[in-house]
Amino acid sequence: MSGEVPLWEVFIRPRNGLSHKHVGSIHAADEVMAVQAARDVYTRRGEGNSIWVVPSKAITASDPAHADENFEPTSDKIYRHPTFYDIPEEVGHM
Repeated sequence: MSGEVPLWEVFIRPRNGLSHKHVGSIHAADEVMAVQAARDVYTRRGEGNSIWVVPSKAITASDPAHADENFEPTSDKIYRHPTFYDIPEEVGHM
């Protein structure tokens, strides 16, 4: 439909050194307005120091119906998931 305001996905990074996390979606006419709206809606209490906005139509996701073929082959390759390493407390968030 023409005249429909685009949907944007919002990602916030809480502090330096951490990853951006998806926090929600907003409607905005362009990227500048999307960042401003995301700031107003998702960082009112100082929750972040970086905002990413991505047009929802630009995101391609895997099909949940193909989860077995997409993700099951990794279960026998434990080296891809280094959960057996001890991380010193000094490192903080990784």
